[in-house]
Amino acid sequence: MNIHEYQGKEVLREFGVKVPNGHVAYTVDEAVQAAEKLGTAVTVVKAQIHAGGRGKAGGVKVAKSLEEVRTYAEEILGKTLVTHQTGPEGKEVKRLLIEEGCDIQKEYYVGVVLDRATSRVVMMASEEGGTEIEEVAEKTPEKIFKEVIDPVVGLAPYQARRLAFNINIPNELISKAVGFMTGLYQAFVEKDCSIAEINPLVTTGDGEVLALDAKLNFDDNALYRQKAITELRDLDEEDEKEIEASKYDLSYVALDGNIGCMVNGAGLAMSTMDIIKYFGGEPANFLDVGGGATAEKVTEAFKIILSDPNVKGIFVNIFGGIMKCDVIAQGVVEATKQVGLEIPLVVRLEGTNVDLGKEILNESGLNITSADSMADGAQKIVSMVK
Repeated sequence: MNIHEYQGKEVLREFGVKVPNGHVAYTVDEAVQAAEKLGTAVTVVKAQIHAGGRGKAGGVKVAKSLEEVRTYAEEILGKTLVTHQTGPEGKEVKRLLIEEGCDIQKEYYVGVVLDRATSRVVMMASEEGGTEIEEVAEKTPEKIFKEVIDPVVGLAPYQARRLAFNINIPNELISKAVGFMTGLYQAFVEKDCSIAEINPLVTTGDGEVLALDAKLNFDDNALYRQKAITELRDLDEEDEKEIEASKYDLSYVALDGNIGCMVNGAGLAMSTMDIIKYFGGEPANFLDVGGGATAEKVTEAFKIILSDPNVKGIFVNIFGGIMKCDVIAQGVVEATKQVGLEIPLVVRLEGTNVDLGKEILNESGLNITSADSMADGAQKIVSMVK
């Protein structure tokens, strides 16, 4: 789950991580009032969307008067920002962060992620702040420094100091940088983050170490114990179909293709998308109904797939282990009857109760094409859609 920058900064403030003062605004008048409340000579007007690259897209402006704050707020609010992370459709700006300006001396990068290769949390840092870390990794990987953190000990002070020295934090600010990194790591662990990224971290003319930006993502599987974080969810920033899928415990991600996929198991879902691509098709979604799906769950999954107007055909690819093929078949038949399916449907079933499942499909009287294998099914649906 993602949250907005201003929300991330509030979370970090709980752990002693210093951030600039700021207020959220939903209207132009609120933006001006927020700037008046801050009372600083320089005010930053920042679009709040769940995507990076806002500055390059015109979503971050520096104002030197209340009139400029009003002008920039009018310009940004309601605007559709297109960045490298939003895709060509962009995201509409519905809220702003009005933040005090600061005397930036130098920009750095600090991030905390889970390294699956070592099964450890890793803190990364670079003196190339303000630049996308992927770009730094590609062009100057030697400027990225990492510390692998022992989960029992946590981030050790010497590790934070070593990072601060490696990225050339001024000597007089090393202690503040260590405190900053320690607080960031604590927030990552205690709030069940999947990513905690500060880009840029800045040193200022008055001797502070601040998070000028903050990106926090959270592990969906841990939200049951993070009630306060769950309340920060902004449904306007999420795909409607993905929101609906989450109500039924379905794993759904919308894609750009025209072949809807319904599969059980994440690995099989990825393989299904790959084989559709291999035979010249384009998957419209990733949808994993899980190992314990009911007929009702399958029916809802079908409805979600069909709510995408780009879908011109559906490939159901089920390997029944815990999931029984007859349950899937019943769900497919029920969903087809409910939605009045008018596009090609190919179903490949294998595993537990496969014969019963195929019998249910064959006796349904519906226009359902059976497949003998995953490759056979992919070829059939691609051919039908084309």
